[in-house]
Amino acid sequence: MAAKRKRRFKSIADNLVYQSREAALSAVQIFNNPTSKFKSESYIVLMIIAWTYLLHAYYRRKGVDYRYYEKRGKRKRYIRTSDGQIRHWDLTKCLKFSECPIDRDTKNNLRFLIGLRNVIEHQMAVSLDDYLSGRYHACALNFATYITKLHGDRFGIEDHLSYTIQFRDLMQSQIVRGSEVMEGIPSVVSDYINEFDNSLADDEFNSRKFSERLIFTRKLANRPGQADRAVEFLDPESAAGKELNKLYVVLKETERRKFLPSEIVQIMRDEGYVNFNMHHHTRLWQSHNAKEERKGFGTYATEQRKQWYWYESWLTFVRNHCEENRQKYCN
Repeated sequence: MAAKRKRRFKSIADNLVYQSREAALSAVQIFNNPTSKFKSESYIVLMIIAWTYLLHAYYRRKGVDYRYYEKRGKRKRYIRTSDGQIRHWDLTKCLKFSECPIDRDTKNNLRFLIGLRNVIEHQMAVSLDDYLSGRYHACALNFATYITKLHGDRFGIEDHLSYTIQFRDLMQSQIVRGSEVMEGIPSVVSDYINEFDNSLADDEFNSRKFSERLIFTRKLANRPGQADRAVEFLDPESAAGKELNKLYVVLKETERRKFLPSEIVQIMRDEGYVNFNMHHHTRLWQSHNAKEERKGFGTYATEQRKQWYWYESWLTFVRNHCEENRQKYCN
């Protein structure tokens, strides 16, 4: 009798993993579908389901009761849905549990997506697909890692995923200019993104498990007989990787630098815009309301909101402004 219960226990856990796996693959399939117009919303909902089932299976195998209940003396009274079904933990509860096996940075990625789902539930934000693709990518990679780590190699999904063919030229310039950083994203959504990002320490924000950040450059030559892959990855510690890292970061954390106003001015002067001064900088940010945090140009360093720091997106904006007014700022 005990043996039968054990087999049933395992089959339910396995079934949860299979459903989790299918939800994750469906999320990726929808996001990569060129005809889909509802990518972010569908991806987030399905990945949250995938992670929830993944952790339910893990807790079931560990003998953890992942159902909501109230204690009445020594007895448990399980909380039920409107149709009488016992409520199981949502993903937020799964992540908060003291024995949760998920690391900090992966939790941050999931907490961000949970909050984003709640914010965009009644908001249409068509620009999120590209703007947050690094975080969606990290979520998928994290899932692929944990499904095998927690439940074994037989559940691996790597063989089901491949690089998608793109109609967009990967060499096309993706320069961020000014307020276009969050163009098309409702203010309530951009406010949430900025507030969440600013709550993270730099090492948390820069973690690949929070957001996967890659750079592509065109491969100009290939020898006959070599595999002609659309994308190849360089080891950041290789000679070629280190050379490329002099300008960019490849497959490793990016530093979210912060600049004082005086540093912005000095950088512009060092780049040859010797007539650019603090007065010009102040007039520039005031004319564009650049300190509205939803625009993503900077943040206050402390809760007392005394010192404002600028991000590199603002430095790019100032650099473009100086270039457009070269005669004014150069000798």
